[in-house]
Amino acid sequence: MFRTKFLSFAFAASALVVFAQQPATSAETVKRALAEKREMAKTSLVKNVPFENIGPTIMSGRVVDVDVNPEMPSEFYVGYASGGVWHTTNNGTTFTPILDGSDTQNVGDIAVHWPTRTIYVGTGENNASRSSYAGIGLLKSNDNGQTWENIGLMDAHHFAPILIHPDNPNVITVGVTGHLYSPNKERGIYKTTDGGKTWKQTLFVDDESGIIDLQHSPKNYNVMFATSWTKDRKAWNFKGNGDNSAIYKSTDAGETWIKVSTEKSGFPTGEGVGRIGIAVFNDDVVYAIHDNQFRRADDKTSDKKEGLTKDDFKTMSTSDFLALEDKKLDQFLKNNGFQEKYRAQNVKKMVRSGNVKPIDLAKYLEDANSMLFDTPVIGAEVYKSTDGGQTWSKTHEDFLDGIYYSYGYYFGHIHVSPVNENDIYIYGVPIVKSKDGGKTFTSISAENVHADHHALWINPKNPNHLIDGNDGGINISYDDGENWIKNNSPSVGQFYAINVDNEKPYNVYGGLQDNGVWVGAHNAREDKSWHQEGQYPWKSIMGGDGMQIQIDNRNSNIVYTGYQFGNYYRLNLETEDATYIQPKHTLGENPYRFNWQTPILLSPHNQDILYLGGNKLMRSMNQGNDWEAISDDLTNGGKKGNVAYGTLTSISESPFQFGLIYTGSDDGLVHITKNGGGSWTNVSKSFPKDLWVSRVIASQHKKERVYVTLNGYRWDDFKVYAFMSDDYGQTWKDISGNIPASPVNVIKEDPKNENILYLGTDNGAYVSFNKGTSWEVFSKGLPNVAIHDIVVQPEANDLLLGTHGRSIYKTNIEALQQMNPDLKAKSTTIFDVGSVRHSGRWGSAWSQWSNAYEPSKTIQFYSNTSGEKTIKIVSENGVELNSFKLNVDKGFNYTDYDLTLSEKGKKALEKANKELKIGKSGNGKYYLPKGVYIIEINDAKSTLEIK
Repeated sequence: MFRTKFLSFAFAASALVVFAQQPATSAETVKRALAEKREMAKTSLVKNVPFENIGPTIMSGRVVDVDVNPEMPSEFYVGYASGGVWHTTNNGTTFTPILDGSDTQNVGDIAVHWPTRTIYVGTGENNASRSSYAGIGLLKSNDNGQTWENIGLMDAHHFAPILIHPDNPNVITVGVTGHLYSPNKERGIYKTTDGGKTWKQTLFVDDESGIIDLQHSPKNYNVMFATSWTKDRKAWNFKGNGDNSAIYKSTDAGETWIKVSTEKSGFPTGEGVGRIGIAVFNDDVVYAIHDNQFRRADDKTSDKKEGLTKDDFKTMSTSDFLALEDKKLDQFLKNNGFQEKYRAQNVKKMVRSGNVKPIDLAKYLEDANSMLFDTPVIGAEVYKSTDGGQTWSKTHEDFLDGIYYSYGYYFGHIHVSPVNENDIYIYGVPIVKSKDGGKTFTSISAENVHADHHALWINPKNPNHLIDGNDGGINISYDDGENWIKNNSPSVGQFYAINVDNEKPYNVYGGLQDNGVWVGAHNAREDKSWHQEGQYPWKSIMGGDGMQIQIDNRNSNIVYTGYQFGNYYRLNLETEDATYIQPKHTLGENPYRFNWQTPILLSPHNQDILYLGGNKLMRSMNQGNDWEAISDDLTNGGKKGNVAYGTLTSISESPFQFGLIYTGSDDGLVHITKNGGGSWTNVSKSFPKDLWVSRVIASQHKKERVYVTLNGYRWDDFKVYAFMSDDYGQTWKDISGNIPASPVNVIKEDPKNENILYLGTDNGAYVSFNKGTSWEVFSKGLPNVAIHDIVVQPEANDLLLGTHGRSIYKTNIEALQQMNPDLKAKSTTIFDVGSVRHSGRWGSAWSQWSNAYEPSKTIQFYSNTSGEKTIKIVSENGVELNSFKLNVDKGFNYTDYDLTLSEKGKKALEKANKELKIGKSGNGKYYLPKGVYIIEINDAKSTLEIK
């Protein structure tokens, strides 16, 4: 098994491209879309199609906030970035989701007024990561999440902490971070005194600077500190610092604000000021943690370097290069991972011929991440004020390296013990504590504590009691971080991609945000029995941020997967061998650009052939051992920035013809080749410009057909973009139909019925029975969560949804696949009920302490009207054995039949068969004996066999 912790953020290529800014979707449009989806769910033909969550749970997902009952700390709420809010009353042993009835699962902050049990949820996390989803405003509940009221600020998108007045739950002050990818005015600090009926904006900095942290003095609600953060995120670049990043103070409960991080205060000011977190001990003592983006001063005292470095070659002349000692050059080439063909003598020949220049050796190493580490900034630093924020001094002398690494924008919190002003906690990748006011720090990370921390609660009555929230869920400590308990029962995995194999039972594979790649049987039990057995039913096979997975259909032990920026491996799960297979550019060629979610594809025609998308399409004919680029750059050429951009995002090869391939890019281009890369054609010129191609899918049913979805999320554009072509992309048809506004992540054809399509957005899953002319929304058992991937297991006829926040859902679609005009015209259609194996255990318990085992068989049927219908169970010779009435909906219906007979039916069956005696089971019920029975609904019939 291969594991790695890989740092995010990347450096892209430098070609300059002009982009047409997409308009951000308005709050009114979002509000209308949410209402449309609610109405769709009421009348959807698939409203009753039941989805089951199959986990996994153990790796959890990103926690953004915890709120703990101060009188009973075994009760608390946890907010997950894209997985909702969960409630526990038993110290995290079990959790109950309480946000499932709302219009979103995206959470930024939660706040509870414990005396009145009033809950506020600021939707939309403020971590500014690649999958920090926008929210839909501020939600309020007075009944523990049974109902939710949207109380406004819908254009906020992302929220900082919510401060509730201790004596009045209708008085709240909230920090609004604002849009992630576009400027907007609804940022700053807002206050309400009537529970959200009306709002007053009390602080506005500018349309690119929102509030990232907001805290009040523990015993004085009037004294508040807020931090503003100037940031500009684009698909190709993230700037997380600016002149208007600062600290503000209020002494009137947020009515008015004064900037206290002035030039005279001692706190950094200017362009290099990044994200700031705040912790308030009392009215006077305040701490701040700062992601300082000013560059470090050169260390003039450092020892003279030994050996060659990459930078040496940037200014080296050809003559100086040729004069290098072969031994010294070879040492550099080997140490930096150059391929075997690049050794001193060969490279000198290339330079001597003029085909390669010395600077190309430096460029060869500047892949999607290397530039990040060549620009050292000061990074994390802690400041303290003892005069209520008027003056600040840094608490430590040395750099706090290894806290933020390269991505301070993702963290930025500090905490002070409620009982000791010198006990403070900071975190980023690790979590560390200081017992001397920030002079020195020690790590309190542990082997069962995930990296990347975002939330911490310190028990005011027992400061050794900590609850920590991180990218891997919840941990609890009772000895100040010396030891931790892991509390990961919620199914809140943030999947990027899923896949399935053809084993029996088939396995499900998935790559998750910061939690690697896992595999498990689709029917693995998600319960606590694994604690006894010693092995969790899902297994981790890769670390880092888990990405796409391809499984060799000849041998499911051969799996291709990896982590961010194209770092892919060929795994042998049987031998646990891992072979690194990322394609490498040629010396003298610009480095390839790889997307965060680099696409890979095994050819349906030959499972030795693997495709991988950088900015060019790569093909290997031998399982990734060797590669060739079969295209030129299939993007707009990249754009200067610190995020890999101008990359391929989707690859699809037609099952009808080898070499008929489509690619999609993050900058809006779709290309086709019909000759294995010999020539390429851009077929996306009619599409909206610059949008992310989330999927391009070659049809399984018609050679000329292809589907494309575009995603405007990285422009704050939430429109639905879905297209179909029946002529290889020469012309396109809009198939977005009636889907409410939400960015599209995936589209999938049904493998058996060409008219059926499945589609996943940032807020749910849909099905079309007419190639996208109209859509029906799934809802039963499925919350409003981002769907990142969809897979159909063709033998089992199972539809699997990979969600980014609630792990994986599954439903059987065999009934849906039979949809056709004749079925819609019939009053009722009962789908094949199948058979059940008889058991003498029916209705009995294995001991007096256990419940009776009661069988169940699901009857699936389609009704073209809503209303009451009667289901009858009839013997082969027409004797009615049982019946029950049911309120049905127009569309697909599911009802569970417990295989019982009525008293009257039992007597009738025994009368018809004199030798048959049906005894009463332990639970007092009569069950069908072995035989063949008829299920009737009106004039529709189906057979049930009890074997």
